[in-house]
Amino acid sequence: MERLPKAFADRDALVAHVEALAPWAEGARSYIQGGHTKAERKLAAIEPTAYARTRNYGAGKVTRLSPYLQHGILSLNAVRNHALRLCQEPVQITKFIQELAWRDFWQRVLAMHPEWAWNDVEPYKTGFSTADYADALPEDIATGTTGVACIDAFIHELIYTGYLHNHARMYLASYVVHFRRVKWQAGARWFLQHLLDANMASNNFSWQWVASTFSNKPYVFNLENVDTYFRGLVDTTPEANHVLDASYEALAMRLFPNRARTE
Repeated sequence: MERLPKAFADRDALVAHVEALAPWAEGARSYIQGGHTKAERKLAAIEPTAYARTRNYGAGKVTRLSPYLQHGILSLNAVRNHALRLCQEPVQITKFIQELAWRDFWQRVLAMHPEWAWNDVEPYKTGFSTADYADALPEDIATGTTGVACIDAFIHELIYTGYLHNHARMYLASYVVHFRRVKWQAGARWFLQHLLDANMASNNFSWQWVASTFSNKPYVFNLENVDTYFRGLVDTTPEANHVLDASYEALAMRLFPNRARTE
């Protein structure tokens, strides 16, 4: 059996080798680079006090440290301690610390309840039963050809970079489960296939939170919300995102007619 090389002159040489092994991946080079040096540079650049104010915005001060946390290059403890050194008072970075804690929390929940990883923790609270949702992810979602401009842009970023802003992940999850009525498990598997920071606990429980199988209501969004947080980063024009261009009340009636009639 031929051994694959482990050392390369530079990143371009590594990419060329991977493309030779997998021609279908040509052009899919992620901007995220691995290794301790890159991780330390990313850590040194974080702005935890600005995180709480801007984290929901596509251009906000998010850290993008999750790939390094997932692969053990950085630890939650190291990130927390560095963030604390950057602020005058710990209360200034409460939201930042909470997000680190959530990552640890979901890991502990999964350890206690491994059966929850791929099973509904609770029934859907959408007015539909599990049987009403499709088992497989539609091809147009998998390839980013839904015809909904902002959704396709988020999908392409997921596929070609291996990363996606957390708010955009919520949009995609909501679109898959509620706008297309596909089981959250199909979407969760899809994310795990592409994300460089793929963490089953954080990923799957977040999908369940959006779906309402581990929360008290389904998470939905509309075009106005996307425009608020991602204007200028993706196409948020009504004509290119017609299916999302509605009020929350109108979306609730359209997406959850059974639930709406009982409220």
